[in-house]
Amino acid sequence: QVQLVESGGGLVQAGGSLRLSCAASGRTFSNYLMNWFRQAPGKEREWVASISWSGSPTHYADSVKGRFTISRDNSKDTVYLQMSSLKPEDTAVYYCKFANYWGRGTQVTVSS
Repeated sequence: QVQLVESGGGLVQAGGSLRLSCAASGRTFSNYLMNWFRQAPGKEREWVASISWSGSPTHYADSVKGRFTISRDNSKDTVYLQMSSLKPEDTAVYYCKFANYWGRGTQVTVSS
């Protein structure tokens, strides 16, 4: 059974940083495109970033470009999202996804 488990969320002040992790189990994900999404209260889930199976290329939503960095370690079946210069509007539950599999999310709250 495939499981994706996100971690690393929390409460941070505006301008701060967090690193999210998403660990996969039950199936190797090394051949798959990996994605991060987020969903803010009262809003639809939106795509944040993606990374190819090899680690390049990467793509970002305009709202996070230059502040967030996605990376992966295929030997650990883990994908990361380094978030810097966080803003209150980054507050959301962050989810990782590959193929049709979603994690349960990790809460990120940015205070002003």
